[in-house]
Amino acid sequence: MAHEAPWRTEPDFALAQSLFDTFQTIGFDGRGITRASYGEGEERAHNHVRSVAADLGLEVRTDWAMNLYVTLPGRDRSLPAVMTGSHLDSVPVGGNFDGAAGVVAGLSVLSGWVREGATPSRDVTLMAIRAEESAWFPVSYIGSKAAFGLLDAAALQARRTDTRRTLAEHIAEAGGNAEAFKKPGLDPKHIDCFVELHIEQGPTLIGKNAQVGIVTGICGSSRYRHAEVHGVWAHSGATPRAYRHDAVIGAARLVERLHREWLEIEADGGEMTLTFGVFQTDPTQADFSTIAGKVGLSIDVRSRFLELLSKMNARILDIVQQIAMDNDVEIKLGPHTGSTPAQMDDTILKDLMTLAKNSEISAIAMPSGAGHDSAIFANQGVPTAMLFVRNQNGSHNPDEAMDFADFKAGSRLLSQILANRSA
Repeated sequence: MAHEAPWRTEPDFALAQSLFDTFQTIGFDGRGITRASYGEGEERAHNHVRSVAADLGLEVRTDWAMNLYVTLPGRDRSLPAVMTGSHLDSVPVGGNFDGAAGVVAGLSVLSGWVREGATPSRDVTLMAIRAEESAWFPVSYIGSKAAFGLLDAAALQARRTDTRRTLAEHIAEAGGNAEAFKKPGLDPKHIDCFVELHIEQGPTLIGKNAQVGIVTGICGSSRYRHAEVHGVWAHSGATPRAYRHDAVIGAARLVERLHREWLEIEADGGEMTLTFGVFQTDPTQADFSTIAGKVGLSIDVRSRFLELLSKMNARILDIVQQIAMDNDVEIKLGPHTGSTPAQMDDTILKDLMTLAKNSEISAIAMPSGAGHDSAIFANQGVPTAMLFVRNQNGSHNPDEAMDFADFKAGSRLLSQILANRSA
């Protein structure tokens, strides 16, 4: 006799290991994992999930942006669906667990339920989300925004960093239809909740000796990806200091001044991060005996608080003017991009903490400094939660090292919360 409820059903961890192994093969670039957004690696990963889901007898569909939805039908299909999922693309030379762990966990949960004949009260849907990593296109959360009809025509003309072809072209190549960008694939009113499992991308869980993090909120961002400081190229020996327009000095002073602003904000109790991930002279002109006339840099500010992001951006604009004037250089910040912070659902957070305690899973509440697709769901009014799984060596690098025992703990917790919400 088929079980009606999946409360005690173990996720299919043999399938999970097989999926990780396949994704490793699909994405390996010789050093790490590269599955470009709307590239061959992401496409092959999506096709593999689709194939496995079909073999399990699960329903499969895609939307216009080729997000993938895998559904175990519930007894009452008119009820709002319980959802889980994450992304399958990676940064260049990244790791095999960032994003993929959430898809693997969701599919292993559904496979376990199918194996035991479990039937939820409502649909439970796994979403394999396209193009979460903005390393490829200068647009945040492409797949989840597309699902809710939040992408605009300008975003579809964004060009991928390696191919220089537009997002619309890449979507079409994957089998989608960018002309339907105003047609959402998801309606918030038809979603009971969204729970995303993801590896932690920092050292907090390692430092706290906890297997799982239960996320309280997700940072938003304020970014200048392609800022430039322009001076004058000149001979290093023949140009006295008074006559120099040194782009390196201007850029260095800009970095130092913004860093000091960060320290002052933290001293006042503000919570944010500031990163200059790119800082480079023009390799075609730079030379040890030449005063640099151009420096390119990026500015990445993140915070869970929108007011603080706005305040810091205003300070950046003021400081840029000051530095440019004081150092006889020109500073062009370029396009301003960003994302909105999101708060996770208090009720689901409390339920997860209780489930973790009852299951003797070591868990702590913590914020997410990185952005995730869950932010889009939360800001669309969907009750949303995130689970972090302990992971050594950070993420966005080939050395990601999630212990499978920790993945099992996080997946069991995911299974329990999805079961509770679909009871």
